[in-house]
Amino acid sequence: MSISLNSELKQKENQRINEYINKVLSLVEKEVVTEEEANWITKETLDGFRDHVNPGFLSYRKTVTKDGQFAAVEWSDGGACFKDINGNEYIDCLGGFGIYNVGHRHPKVVKAVTDQLKRQALHSQDLLDPLRAMLAKILADITPGDLKYAFFTNSGTESVEAALKLAKMYSDRTTFIATARAFHGKSLGSLSGTAKGMFRKPFLPLIPGFRHVPFGDIDMMRKTFETCALVGEDVAAVILEPIQGEGGIILPPPNYLKQVRELCDEFGALLIFDEVQTGMGRTGKMFAAELFDVVPDILCLAKAFGGGVMPAGAIVAKEKVFESWFPNPFMHTTTFGGNPLACAAAIATISVLLEEKLPERALEVGEYFLKGLREVAKDHKDKVLEIRGQGLMIGIEFHKDEIGYEVSKGMFDRGVLVAGTLINSKTIRIEPSLTISYEEVDTVINTFKEVLSQIEN
Repeated sequence: MSISLNSELKQKENQRINEYINKVLSLVEKEVVTEEEANWITKETLDGFRDHVNPGFLSYRKTVTKDGQFAAVEWSDGGACFKDINGNEYIDCLGGFGIYNVGHRHPKVVKAVTDQLKRQALHSQDLLDPLRAMLAKILADITPGDLKYAFFTNSGTESVEAALKLAKMYSDRTTFIATARAFHGKSLGSLSGTAKGMFRKPFLPLIPGFRHVPFGDIDMMRKTFETCALVGEDVAAVILEPIQGEGGIILPPPNYLKQVRELCDEFGALLIFDEVQTGMGRTGKMFAAELFDVVPDILCLAKAFGGGVMPAGAIVAKEKVFESWFPNPFMHTTTFGGNPLACAAAIATISVLLEEKLPERALEVGEYFLKGLREVAKDHKDKVLEIRGQGLMIGIEFHKDEIGYEVSKGMFDRGVLVAGTLINSKTIRIEPSLTISYEEVDTVINTFKEVLSQIEN
């Protein structure tokens, strides 16, 4: 009797869960919902984050929005904008940390993924999957220099992990040089290269062998190479971002990256460029490496690589480096990396970037954007320390963290989403879609001007 009762209760519980699931699925297909549905979705979202995801996200939202706006729930998107569950539209200048280079839901990317899904979703893992081979060929064609072989991942941190492992295996060395203010991810290996104590301290000790030097200081880089060689800890690779993203949109000094390349060659180390945030046209070139006329040994990609539709990442390496994985292709693998849906999205994304000349557009619109923002900042030197950037990768640094928080709040209240960088909280980033219109850029500039004028230092 007890077993029968328990079984009946279990069935009722399963029925309740499935009814909830079906309600959720019925809403997923709706781009516009009723007020009643919007209220239900908002309540379930807040309850879910508080009770089952992480209540810390709600606390964070309260620090970067005005009263009540912390509960804004994203629902739909398109172009350079997204809408919340209540239909309010925002110009997206955060861009999911830089994933929407071709815009939100670009039709060509969506179609490629949909077409692939109709034919086959994922692959068996044992047979040869064609899109992975074709995407690797395309990457060899568009990446700088003699980068040739690709390995596919699902995210930036996975790309960095793959690059570090490949560098270790190729060089038979275990020491890496990274830079201060760097961000390479938060898994144990990539976190070892990341340079923010708040993220690192709880997980110490991390992967041994990492040294950090100031970004842009070539003399310190040389001294570190020399010291490592002196104590028998030869450097496997230098890993850095050509333009630091989470560090506050920091551009390198003239010739710095060329000098790093020369040091790597002198000491027999590899050069890894983390282009997870700078790649795919954002800086005015397809890859930031091209801006500085430097070819790395390994290039890391992710974020915008999947077109803002699929999670996708990759490393692309020179043949002499990648050869170390030839004898055993299973030395480093991932179940979902390079899956057909992600490859379809990446191929379509590259097509859009080329067809619509989005890297060139990023350079042109970025110059216009920078000029407008700097013009506004002239009247607020007591608040704005510096505005810098390259293409549509722009950083606005304030004298105090609190000013940045107030600017973020004020702009969100007026329909523009911006956010701070993870390493340098005094800086907010401007990383919109490369498809953003001049009219939308003007709206962002005017909003920035209005908000700054209302903030007391």
